[in-house]
Amino acid sequence: MKLVHAADIHLDSPLRGLTRYAGAPVESVRGATRAALRNLVDLCLAEGVDLLVIAGDLYDGDWRDYNTGLCFTAQMARLTREGVRVVIVRGNHDAASQITRSLRLPEGVTELGSRKAESLLLEDLGVAVHGRSYPHREVREDLSVGYPDPVPGLFNLGLLHTALNGRPGHEPYAPCRLERLVAQGYDYWALGHVHQREVLSEAPWVVFPGNLQGRHARETGPKGATLVTVEDGQVVAAQHRELDVVRWASLSVDASDLASASDAVDAARRRLAEAVEEAGDRTLAARLTITGASSAHTQLAAEPDRWENELRAAAGEAGPEVWLEKVSLSTRMPLDVDALRQREDPVGDLARYLRDLRDDRDALTALRGPLDELIHKLPAEYFRLDSALDLDDPATLVGLLDDIEQLLLPGLLGMDAGE
Repeated sequence: MKLVHAADIHLDSPLRGLTRYAGAPVESVRGATRAALRNLVDLCLAEGVDLLVIAGDLYDGDWRDYNTGLCFTAQMARLTREGVRVVIVRGNHDAASQITRSLRLPEGVTELGSRKAESLLLEDLGVAVHGRSYPHREVREDLSVGYPDPVPGLFNLGLLHTALNGRPGHEPYAPCRLERLVAQGYDYWALGHVHQREVLSEAPWVVFPGNLQGRHARETGPKGATLVTVEDGQVVAAQHRELDVVRWASLSVDASDLASASDAVDAARRRLAEAVEEAGDRTLAARLTITGASSAHTQLAAEPDRWENELRAAAGEAGPEVWLEKVSLSTRMPLDVDALRQREDPVGDLARYLRDLRDDRDALTALRGPLDELIHKLPAEYFRLDSALDLDDPATLVGLLDDIEQLLLPGLLGMDAGE
């Protein structure tokens, strides 16, 4: 028996702010979640699977119209016509949708209820699916506590949308402990909500498959679903299958050993070519960062617009389906700061002061006052940017001190910092 475990499809997820970027592949990204759903159905049919389970967040909140639901039902009909069963639970985004509740599902597709955990017995497949949908968006209780006991003689699968014991970037909904799931006695836990693939246990199997398609620059790497093969009531394989059509990537080029900005562009060109090969025939949407204490810093800092455009041109050379969502020139002067701190002069005094300031929590907190005043004068749009400063994070303040060090020390030494 074969089954596919998917989650967090977020069908027709909106493109927040994408249209403001020149050259953005808007149409490719806009249709990416639908194309990934088609790939999911294609996988099920090609592998001859018996069952597809979807562990929540099939949708992305309220739809603008019924076309989103019609897209889903049309794809599910492709499966049910071939005898593939489909079982789903609602996640927090599904529970937020009003239209979802009135959508009629095709015969052969079962949505488990939200009042309590239910069991669906598919005895011809030798499977019992246990699960519960979210009754509302913010579920704070441990739903797994109410799941039924395993059914003897069947392969028992738990379907649950959960943050488990917490995951960065995800709301702590339906929290539970891995030990609790393992002790339940099921053969496989099909989890959803966390967008990064994670295998938490193999005895029994407890899996986050990740989302089907990365939706923005923080959801990088291969995305897809898990193909599970069961023999004699035991999982013998749980394989990740890539189904995304737009691959998001975060690429870094270390310019420490590079002599010039042109060398940095050449290194970036090579890294982009590697990323294109890794992405296969997908559209590649990447963030590119040039880092390191480098002799190339002076040129890069002196003409940032020129070199950003050079890097975007290099991306175009790497392939027709490559888009640089963001370019960051984060190099610095190749200063021996440790040596500067040993000097008995104003330069040494400043270098030591900046070092000590990093470790002084009270002094860092005091810096926030004038910074807060400046930040609050910025427009609301700034705070929706990924690059917006988070002054509550000490690492942000330390990073600002690094920038100050790179601006002040070269100037005092008579070096060109690119200003």
